[in-house]
Amino acid sequence: MKNLISLLKNVHSRQYQVNWYVQVRFLQQDSLSKPKKYKYPLVYDPYGPRPQPSSKIMELAERIAALSPQERKQISPALNEHMSLPKQQMISTQGMSMGAKQEAGTGKTEEKKEKTSFDVKLEKFDTAAKIKVIKEVRAFTSLSLKEAKELVEKVPVVIKQGLTKEEANGIIEKIKAVGGVAVME
Repeated sequence: MKNLISLLKNVHSRQYQVNWYVQVRFLQQDSLSKPKKYKYPLVYDPYGPRPQPSSKIMELAERIAALSPQERKQISPALNEHMSLPKQQMISTQGMSMGAKQEAGTGKTEEKKEKTSFDVKLEKFDTAAKIKVIKEVRAFTSLSLKEAKELVEKVPVVIKQGLTKEEANGIIEKIKAVGGVAVME
């Protein structure tokens, strides 16, 4: 320490050497000291400490916890109806990969949903009515004569996809009228 004081009293030209000496000395002491250990909190709370819930809330939480699982499932719909909240709509996940499917071991039966999109499949047709079937296929598709002919010759083949039930039934009736057999999938 005495050396440091004496160095500071020296000429102005030696001031840079003193700064260098202080920095080196500081780094030497810092590298010898043990690093401070930081204790991580058990639970990270980004919003900081929260006030204690009121006695009403605590009593309500205890009463909800005492309910059976079936009764707990009815709480959310009942609150939504009572508070006149809008119904939540399902988000379409069509075309999105949701990862690996877990079919084994779930033990739950899947509910079958009503189909809303249908495909029309041409099963067979009379050879005498081939030209009429080709014309009918061209009528409800935007295919050329050659493309429609190739499609009809590939029987059985899906000729129209993504239809409503009414549209699919209409196409099936038209094909049946000209001598073909079509089914809805």
